[in-house]
Amino acid sequence: MSFRVVRSSKFRHVYGQALKREQCYDNIRVSKSSWDSTFCAVNPKFLAIIVESAGGGAFIVLPHNKVGRIAADHALVGGHKGPVLDIAWCPHNDNVIASGSEDCVVKVWQIPDGGLTRTITEPVVDLVYHQRRVGLVLWHPSALNVLLTAGSDNLIVIWNVGTGEVLVRIECHPDTIYSACWNWDGSQLVTTCKDKKIRILNPRSGEILTEAIAHEGSKATRAIFLRHGLIFTTGFNRSSERQYSLRAPDALGDPIVMVDLDTSNGVMFPLYDPDTNLIYLCGKGDSVIRYFEVTPEQPFVHYINQFQTPDSQRAIGMMPKRGCDVSTCELARFYRLNNSGLCQVISMIVPRKSELFQEDLYPDTLADEASISAEDWISGSDADPQLVSLKGGYVSQSQSTTLTVTKKSNVLDKMPPRGPKSSPVAGAAATTTSTATSNGSSGASNGTTQSSAPATTASSAASQPEPVVISGVSEQALTDLRTKFEDEFRKLKAIIVKHENRIRSLEATVKAMADRGLTEPDAPLLNTSTPSPTIVGTNQSVANAHDDQHGDGGGHYTNTNLAPDEV
Repeated sequence: MSFRVVRSSKFRHVYGQALKREQCYDNIRVSKSSWDSTFCAVNPKFLAIIVESAGGGAFIVLPHNKVGRIAADHALVGGHKGPVLDIAWCPHNDNVIASGSEDCVVKVWQIPDGGLTRTITEPVVDLVYHQRRVGLVLWHPSALNVLLTAGSDNLIVIWNVGTGEVLVRIECHPDTIYSACWNWDGSQLVTTCKDKKIRILNPRSGEILTEAIAHEGSKATRAIFLRHGLIFTTGFNRSSERQYSLRAPDALGDPIVMVDLDTSNGVMFPLYDPDTNLIYLCGKGDSVIRYFEVTPEQPFVHYINQFQTPDSQRAIGMMPKRGCDVSTCELARFYRLNNSGLCQVISMIVPRKSELFQEDLYPDTLADEASISAEDWISGSDADPQLVSLKGGYVSQSQSTTLTVTKKSNVLDKMPPRGPKSSPVAGAAATTTSTATSNGSSGASNGTTQSSAPATTASSAASQPEPVVISGVSEQALTDLRTKFEDEFRKLKAIIVKHENRIRSLEATVKAMADRGLTEPDAPLLNTSTPSPTIVGTNQSVANAHDDQHGDGGGHYTNTNLAPDEV
């Protein structure tokens, strides 16, 4: 007699529960862009959604307690000149969010606690490098202020947001980049491209470690790194059927699992929970959320269940585990937007009778603290993300919620200032020092930075025990150069003043002649070299009339009415 053994799993009975409408968010104008993005980002403090906006791109930021109907004139984050395509919250600072847009600019914003009270248009820093629209922004999981951006110019750029400079430029993709994902410690990067290939890269050098065809279909594919090193992908086959696969990094071309799911046009977004190894598949335009468990046993990717809704979804965001309610055994929380403007909150819950903390459901999860700095990471160091226990509820240990941006200085910073002045920030080209404040109105916030170098004069340089050398040029040489330029400007000014005085003298002479009835035909030529100029007359009768008193009988006369000082 044969019988079927049911697989043992603590997630077999996970179910989805939608909150009541009054506990959700309504009247949100979700973006109608055709770009394949989730259009939504969530963290334990805020919900951010890309919305339709006239005259540029914008997204809305809502505190979690601001539920119900959202006013049409609610404050936005609206500094982009083109539609916003992707947004991502910083994993190490819940008040910082990055956005990429069709205007080719990446902006990093500081959101004050409590949410927005007015529309803000001034970011903390502008990251300008891409030549075409930026459709992907992604933070490093363990390094502070490291941000990855990808655009339609087929470039991947890795930034140090703390200094506004480009750390790495990767240009190994021949076509549009669909997705990118860091591995657990941020030492590798997996990408999918329009050329149907999946690539594993060294993010510091841009070297391709391995590559293979991901899915045969021509539509967009996506790939994510799982916690233990495997890669999960979604895409289409040649018949435009949606499918998912599980692959090992050392055998990308030979998937461990390849499953055809259904026939639909919507791109599937895999949302991953590293604590439970659950993967949620949310398709654009779908009305279901499917969830799977990845295990070491066959068939490796186990289908659990699906959450069904009556309407299709336009955008979706997943709450980090820090924001989940451990008292109700909530494993995940989704913010799902439909075309009617309703943002529906869905909780994934494991049914448990005990009200005690369930340690098997909540191992230590990702904290909001960075493990290493951006400088350490680019120099070759790797570190696993910081973990924190959720027992008793999560309380942030972060002391500062203000992003500080410090531009690297150069020789011009040491030049004595000639007065208040500022220089534009242009991504990696910016070279002055600035500090961003939480209200987004600092030097870096409005795209300009103010020099923080003290004025340097010859006397102060002489008082220093040792000469200061900047980029091979001594401060004394800079001072001498400035003195030389001032002397040249002084000479040029004297020449200009001399010519101005001569022009004024000539104008006064012409005016005096006009007052005495002498017209231009009567005085075609002035010789200012003599005290009493001789004016050549062309009218013979005028010359004869003056012949008795001042004439010489030859049709010439001497103008004695003008004093020498009037010439």
